Amino acid sequence: MERIILASKSPRRKQLLEWAEIPFDVMVKETDEMYPATLSIEKVPVYIARNKALAVKEELSHDRLILAADTIVVLNGKVIGKPTSKENAIQILSELSGQVHQVITGVVLMRDDTETAFADITEVEFHQLSKQQIEFYVNKYKPYDKAGAYAIQEWIGVVGIKRVKGDFYNVMGLPVSRVMKAIMEFDN
Repeated sequence: MERIILASKSPRRKQLLEWAEIPFDVMVKETDEMYPATLSIEKVPVYIARNKALAVKEELSHDRLILAADTIVVLNGKVIGKPTSKENAIQILSELSGQVHQVITGVVLMRDDTETAFADITEVEFHQLSKQQIEFYVNKYKPYDKAGAYAIQEWIGVVGIKRVKGDFYNVMGLPVSRVMKAIMEFDN
């Protein structure tokens, strides 16, 4: 398999690609993560991922396959972003406590003028979390760079998640098996 360009600085996406033994180089160009208010929620992470891929494509001097992704958390039809502060992280996790939410990862594969894009949705249900559990997690793990203020592979996921319906790895930030299949189809 050819080396791809991962247009993401997410350590979780890097780890998932390494686990899948997909050879890659990281190339990131900062992009605005704003999106048109008229987009359907499922299209939001694809829109952001596409902008990441296009920004990296502008920097490339030769033809390489670019993989870009963005993950959002959705609760009751509302996009929950990354927390802006400790208090905001506690508030977000308090809202997710005892609820079912969706994690949507938008993926874009791009080479030249060819593109494959999709969104993968996983449902996650949290147990009712105590204030102490939430504060312990936020204080120890500082989840400020994570959509929904948590990482499923960390303590809160291990003790707090009741049920996952869909791709577990999607919640980590990349539906790896679907990405692998898309890469193989892209090359054919």
